[in-house]
Amino acid sequence: MGLIRPVILSGGGGTRLWPLSKSGNPKQFHRLFGDRSLFQDTVLRCRGEHFAEPLISTGEEQRFFVVDQLEAVVVLPAAILLEPAARNTAPAIAAAAQWALDQGEDDPLLVMPSDHVIQDIAAFHQAVETALPAALEGKLLTFGIRPSAPKTGYGYIQAEQSASAVRKVERFVEKPDARRAAEFISDGSYFWNSGIFLFRPSAFLAELKKHAPDVADRVAESMERATTDKLFVRPDASAFASAPSISIDYAVMEHSDKVYVVPVSFAWSDVGSWDAVRELSSVDKDGNVLLGDVLARDLSNSLIRSDSDMTVAAVGLDGIICVVTEDAVLIAPIDRTEEVKQVVEELRASGNSRADEPARVCRPWGSYQTVDRGERFQTKRIIVKPGGKLSLQKHKHRSEHWVVVEGVAEVTIGAETRLLNENESVYIPAGTLHRLANPGDRPLYLIEVQCGSYLGEDDIVRVDDEYGRS
Repeated sequence: MGLIRPVILSGGGGTRLWPLSKSGNPKQFHRLFGDRSLFQDTVLRCRGEHFAEPLISTGEEQRFFVVDQLEAVVVLPAAILLEPAARNTAPAIAAAAQWALDQGEDDPLLVMPSDHVIQDIAAFHQAVETALPAALEGKLLTFGIRPSAPKTGYGYIQAEQSASAVRKVERFVEKPDARRAAEFISDGSYFWNSGIFLFRPSAFLAELKKHAPDVADRVAESMERATTDKLFVRPDASAFASAPSISIDYAVMEHSDKVYVVPVSFAWSDVGSWDAVRELSSVDKDGNVLLGDVLARDLSNSLIRSDSDMTVAAVGLDGIICVVTEDAVLIAPIDRTEEVKQVVEELRASGNSRADEPARVCRPWGSYQTVDRGERFQTKRIIVKPGGKLSLQKHKHRSEHWVVVEGVAEVTIGAETRLLNENESVYIPAGTLHRLANPGDRPLYLIEVQCGSYLGEDDIVRVDDEYGRS
């Protein structure tokens, strides 16, 4: 046989860890535990002699998060599949399976979400090794976590009563209430559904064709008409978008008679709430997790995190979650953090952009952050990576003033291109073609002041762009 091909699903929005995680910068790309993001940890979890280069599945807007974070851990993927529309896990996995077959591969795919925490890598590899023979025979394998508590936030898998290391799945169960979860724990044949799978691409696509043919057909059509740009593979947008939005569990796993589970005992979490973040973090003598500029007095069993320039003081509290970012604050009892998702939905319904837009917006060339705004102006802090270049663009409704704070800027205004050094500035009138680039080997820091009747991000006409956005 060949190597196992990791398939890393990284297209989720991650709203349950709002306000740090938003659809514009979801949780898998954040450093929640240590120096690496959840995405980077997932990638590095599958390195070794038995694993091929990973195949990444993500969205168009997140592709440069993926590229930057892979470069930071020195991993070159086999390809990056760009889902043209969010269609849940079944179409995403079907596209990955079709890609593998198109490469002449039918070696097992190890499908993993990018936002899970598994600290015992050796135990995880052992579980994959245990599942491998059955996967090579054409079975669809999943991994069931032995439950440590009657959690109501996870789906469950009931396996046949057996002492075997690989067991046939009896049924999948949606997130239960507290009473049923306790019954599952007592029964002993139920496991948390990890959402991790191992199967040959041909075996999965055959079962998908049998149980969800509309998904299989639409994805196959989209991959037949896919385009490739270096590492990026873009399925045909219209065909992919016409596929039903459905999870792999609903589409295949709940219906197929070829589904087996490997029960495992290693610690696992999908980091689905701020309570889970606290449980996975090192606590102080009072049971607290304190990150950032935080002053605590008579505080216990709490998580206080400041990802901003603000000082947070907490006095006389127990069991509290407080998360502060540059543009939003979340405060909740630790036993109600599952309700954050509803908070985000309410913000979206009211048209509040802070539901999804992060304070610091990442772009392929760097990032920007709005630091002040009024009726006819806004001020942004811009960082351009070494070698980064913004698109050649113009605006109909606004003019811009740029001030270089640190580094050297290459500025194009109309037909003129020149260098700006630290403490120098330039004015760009509305309607004028312009471009900003960093020709240096260190980051460029710049302050931009926009003035005009309309300051929305959609007031951009891109004439030329190195990242394919024009």
